[in-house]
Amino acid sequence: MIRTEGEEDYMTPPWLFPMLRGSYFVPCSTHADSNKNECNLFCLDCAGNAFCSYCLVKHKNHRVVQIRRSSYHNVVRVNEIQKYIDITCVQTYIINSAKIVFLNERPQPRIGKGVTNTCEICCRSLLDSFRFCSLGCKLGGMKRGDQSLTFSVRGKHGREYQGGGSESDEATTPTKMRKTNAFNRLMSGLSISTVRFDGYGLGSDHRCLSSGEEGGLSFSPGTPPIYNHRNSSRRKGIPHRAPF
Repeated sequence: MIRTEGEEDYMTPPWLFPMLRGSYFVPCSTHADSNKNECNLFCLDCAGNAFCSYCLVKHKNHRVVQIRRSSYHNVVRVNEIQKYIDITCVQTYIINSAKIVFLNERPQPRIGKGVTNTCEICCRSLLDSFRFCSLGCKLGGMKRGDQSLTFSVRGKHGREYQGGGSESDEATTPTKMRKTNAFNRLMSGLSISTVRFDGYGLGSDHRCLSSGEEGGLSFSPGTPPIYNHRNSSRRKGIPHRAPF
């Protein structure tokens, strides 16, 4: 929880405001003589100024996201930012086959015909399933006092994410254990009944497993008897033509 310029507290990460207000795509002052020295990286742990790729060595093992640009607006990829904040209610866009979100508001003075949903902060046209066009607009909605909005990342069941813990714990619930035990008993009974069936002299057609497999009975059907053409019934006598 941090204190904003309006002296009000909001549940936001301490790096969110510096990231939204950062100056990007300007030449790096440290590497001014190098190529591709534009500042398009932001460190969530340092929460300082943007830096270029040459400065990345100073942020080893830090959480770093890359800021990109679309139509002269700063964006960040969803797969990079959604690990750290909840972007629910913010409309996403696909640019260059990647899903992105805008950092700051993009006012739209003229609303197109037939538009039924707009951003609650800057009135930009949106799809019906979203409320804000950018992370900054969602923050503006939180400043209005909307208690349903949050940037806290939550798990599948609505609980805040915590490290440790395994998602495979659900597989050991009592109901699933009972079903597993019942299935094991059924398979055991099937194996016993198969052994008894072959033990009464009726297993002449069963085949043993190959030498590379473990000993036991095979559930494969028996080999059918070879058909002998010599034992087949032959036509008796030579047919004669009936007299005219």
